[in-house]
Amino acid sequence: MLVHVQRPAGGAPQGLLVLHHGRGADEHDLLGLGDALDPERRLLVVAPRAPLRLPDWPGHHWYMVPRVGYPDEATFAAAFAALAELHDHLWESTGIPPSRTVLGGFSMGAVMSYALGLAAERPPLAGILAISGFIPTVPGWRPSLAERTDTDVLILHGRQDPVIQIGFARSALDALTAGGLTVALEESEAAHHVDPAQVPSAAGWLAGTLSRRTPRSPDPDR
Repeated sequence: MLVHVQRPAGGAPQGLLVLHHGRGADEHDLLGLGDALDPERRLLVVAPRAPLRLPDWPGHHWYMVPRVGYPDEATFAAAFAALAELHDHLWESTGIPPSRTVLGGFSMGAVMSYALGLAAERPPLAGILAISGFIPTVPGWRPSLAERTDTDVLILHGRQDPVIQIGFARSALDALTAGGLTVALEESEAAHHVDPAQVPSAAGWLAGTLSRRTPRSPDPDR
């Protein structure tokens, strides 16, 4: 099981938000973002640590990078399997289903959110929050969109990003929209980082995405 940390909901959780960190970070990197995205603490927020350590590189990594957009097949497959195990464990242990789960992440973490959220063998989710990432091209994995038209996607990306260029975000928008998903792309003048100016709209998107999928309590007057 991947090392992971949790930020509990303020009461019974109405959904699950799993945040995958970027290259060279760890499981604590996006916990603060989880608080900003869910200030009312309606959700259980979980942040896992990537499994890979690379010589002469700080922090943890999801996969090796031979070329941007094209993850290394073996390390990508290992990270995919480890995350699938963790997500399945969370759904079973919490009782929160995939239909009330949003996978999010930054950079490499966004790539893994796309990978787990769009793979044919994985269950459809409520949403995917992809910050400064891309839909991967890698042998052994391909997106399966036809059965995911109920999965909402929000893409946040900076036009000044020198690491993962804005074209990756626009290509993801086109591909997912063509597949029938509801997708929004919000661009900013940011570089390769989470733009604080985009966090309030992302929080609104998250609340709306999960509120539409949260079962309503029975009407006491009926």
